[in-house]
Amino acid sequence: MTKFLAVGAILAASLTAPQMAAAQSETVKQIEERGTLLCSGHNGSYFGFVEVNDNNEWKGLDIDLCRALTTAILGDPDKNKIVPLSWAQRFPALQSGDVDVIIKATGWTMGRDTEQGLQFSLPYFFGGAQLMAHGDLGVTDASGLAGGTICVEAGTTIERLVANYLQTENIEHSMVSYESAAELRSAYLANRCDAFAAWGPFLAVLRATEIDNPEAHVILGDQLSAEPIAAAMRQGDEGFVDVVNWMLAALLIAEEEGITAANVEDMAATPPNPRVARLLGVEPGMGERLGMRDTWAREMIAAVGNFGEIYDRNLGKDSPYKLERGLNNLWSHGGVLYAPILD
Repeated sequence: MTKFLAVGAILAASLTAPQMAAAQSETVKQIEERGTLLCSGHNGSYFGFVEVNDNNEWKGLDIDLCRALTTAILGDPDKNKIVPLSWAQRFPALQSGDVDVIIKATGWTMGRDTEQGLQFSLPYFFGGAQLMAHGDLGVTDASGLAGGTICVEAGTTIERLVANYLQTENIEHSMVSYESAAELRSAYLANRCDAFAAWGPFLAVLRATEIDNPEAHVILGDQLSAEPIAAAMRQGDEGFVDVVNWMLAALLIAEEEGITAANVEDMAATPPNPRVARLLGVEPGMGERLGMRDTWAREMIAAVGNFGEIYDRNLGKDSPYKLERGLNNLWSHGGVLYAPILD
């Protein structure tokens, strides 16, 4: 009798496990009840990632990822509210519920992971901190900045990374922090500091497009960090972390499979393989296991495209910045981005 009871318990557990896996995230429930996803913006423009265009509309890679998540959850890329935040404001805003998720060029660090009550998604971008200096200083690396002044934006990992790096290299310096990227940029261009510390991709975009005489400024060769960029969420809702992770994974899988905004419906009509059938909801399960619609990924790709389309539109060949993908390409194209297995 005991043996049969044990077998029955195992069978019961196996039957209830899928139902537990399909339980809807509390954060997703709140977003659905509100009818709006609250997403992080920036207090100004962080070029290529979070910026405002001439029509006062938000755009950028991070904004498009917010639109992708909005479509996945609510079925409409425009059902979001972008909340302008400084770097220092972003985590308090998340913890207070002023935003549901931080998608804002945010580095995944141990301190944030363990001390600030945050959980992080899969990395969706890789970049490191670097320094840009006035060319007339004749500086080629950080050692040439000894005794100089370095400007940095307050509330970022860059501030600590620069301080740690220069201390390790025994380079004496003064550091001045600014609350916004616009203030920092103005201070540097007004020669109130010798160098400008920021994320390498941001410096490249800024130098190429926002400085009148880019040849008069040099990005130094020192690579201060190699930082994984990820979405940040409050701890305690693993289901929401799953949704964000599979939103990112679906965009990468779509790029790997050649699924675009233009052909997604054709791909759904005649899937070329089982992986595409699962991704686009032709084969049931893609939504049920997340407590969502089976067609969420198909709707999302139709609205924003795959990851490559998002990158090219905001940072790459179809943008003003023409930033090469480098590490941020698919693993099959020489980069480090990959999706977990869709089984």
